[in-house]
Amino acid sequence: MNLIRSLTLRQLQIFVIASRLPSFARAAEELHLTQPAVSMQIRQLEEAIGMPLFERVARRLTLTEAGERLSHHASRILGEIKDAEDTMTSLAQADSGTIAVSIVSSATYFAPKLLALYSKQYPKVDVHFSVGNREMLLRLLHDNATDLAIMGRPPPELGTTAEPLAYHPHVIIAPVTHPLRLARRFDLQELAGDTFLLREPGSGTRAVAEHTFRQHLFTPARCVTLGSNETIKQAVMAGMGVSLISLHTLALELRTAEIALLDVNGMPVERTWQIVHLSSKQLSPTCVVFRRFLLEHAAPFLEREYAELIRPLAVAAARR
Repeated sequence: MNLIRSLTLRQLQIFVIASRLPSFARAAEELHLTQPAVSMQIRQLEEAIGMPLFERVARRLTLTEAGERLSHHASRILGEIKDAEDTMTSLAQADSGTIAVSIVSSATYFAPKLLALYSKQYPKVDVHFSVGNREMLLRLLHDNATDLAIMGRPPPELGTTAEPLAYHPHVIIAPVTHPLRLARRFDLQELAGDTFLLREPGSGTRAVAEHTFRQHLFTPARCVTLGSNETIKQAVMAGMGVSLISLHTLALELRTAEIALLDVNGMPVERTWQIVHLSSKQLSPTCVVFRRFLLEHAAPFLEREYAELIRPLAVAAARR
């Protein structure tokens, strides 16, 4: 007996409905079929099984032992198919599923807040975050180990699709005791004697700093490499030196006046947050909706969060 080849889902559906009703006529009404059509489907099912599924007792259809056992299995099969259908529908509507998102460490200061807003709208979606420097994100993209990446400069060496998320200014910070903390519109060369605290090679923030130095024909007296934004901020507050860093890492320290923002010509360095994925990757409907959510909400969110910090910089830039 090979039931997989012989049975059809339609036969099982008709059988389950008929097993709950007193006659094929009632089953035909519920199924919007004719009674002969129902009888034919049941007969074909019985032939495939090799045993009768119904018997008449006092002019009423009842299940045989084979019918009772098949009814249990048929109901489970149809229930599983219904669950599968519901799951596929949820995925198509992008209100469930799993997303893998990789972010550079500078984005950890705002990305979780955006995720919280997203999760309120889509509580059934499971978003997995991985955090690393730009080099690590490039590896994840190359290996197809992440769906989406939030980063600065999109990788020209990979076949990716990138779209701007939001304005991403980089600024020069110093200890609050720095002699130029109140100076206005001075050149970067004025900081040639300072120690510059830089992120590690492979970091997007390090790349921005090195590019800025080349643009300004600037060589710091000394550079110290530190492995995270938090370490750099603590070192600046401790008086170890100055740094070029993402404004979006500084909200707390600037609001509490623990770090000074220097008004250097050419600052802030204007960069853009990007949402990136492999061009060859087929994004799931859930990923597509999540990406659209970020594109719609990231810029307004960051503008609200950092408006009071960005405004003085914008005014200073306009004066130049």
